[in-house]
Amino acid sequence: MTERLPNRRVRFAWPDDFDPRWTPHTPELAAAANAVSLLMPFAEPFVVTSVRASLDDLERVDPDLAAEARSYARQEAQHHGQHRRFNDVVVAEYPGLRPVERGLRWAFGRLQRRSTRFGLAFAAGFETIAFVAARWVDSHQSLLRDAEPTAATLFLWHLAEEVEHKEVAFDVYEASGGGRLRYAWATAVAGVILATAALVGTWTILLADRRIFSPFAHIRLVSWSLSFIFSAVPVVVISALPGHHPRDLADPVGLEHWLDHLDPDTSTVPEWALP
Repeated sequence: MTERLPNRRVRFAWPDDFDPRWTPHTPELAAAANAVSLLMPFAEPFVVTSVRASLDDLERVDPDLAAEARSYARQEAQHHGQHRRFNDVVVAEYPGLRPVERGLRWAFGRLQRRSTRFGLAFAAGFETIAFVAARWVDSHQSLLRDAEPTAATLFLWHLAEEVEHKEVAFDVYEASGGGRLRYAWATAVAGVILATAALVGTWTILLADRRIFSPFAHIRLVSWSLSFIFSAVPVVVISALPGHHPRDLADPVGLEHWLDHLDPDTSTVPEWALP
């Protein structure tokens, strides 16, 4: 592994009149995405810390992978920094989300007490779930029709880079000694935290928007959730089996080449628009 991951120093600007209900035709999608975004400033620093803690040992056994891991950590740091700024805008509109953030801070504070090996297993499992999310969004881009383009770009840029570095955390975990049972357990923990944050955050937003009793809102959310679960469970199960490697997973067609349009002079990504 000799190719380094690009370090795209992007920065998204959020105007004062930005509406967190940024998917006008499917407002529940924005609510769910905003809720998931709350997780990023807590999960991704934990992932980055775990990977960086292994670098000295990794440098001795696999310098190329160590270099790739550093590039991966820089990408992840970019992700949670941009989501932190986005979340500040969302939480200002929905103050009821602050307890969700406090709960996530507490949960990841507890996880920080676990071993570095568990942290690496969590990172590998979390990246598997993120890869499934990228494939799901790629196959449901029609839901983003007429979405506010900056918000859509934030999420798609993040997911496209998750596809780009889908192997790195797994390879670092394997180089640290691996273990499929620990990986399966850590992936389950990541999934439970993600699902809980998404559920509570989405309901909080729907309650504030007075859509909590809308049957259409819940029908959409249940439909999307089941679709995601049916997409995720086979991948998560397969990923825990001996002999599996993330390179075996087929990349999403739409997101796979989206970052090819990176502006090399500004290191910015293209603003998303539905064709």
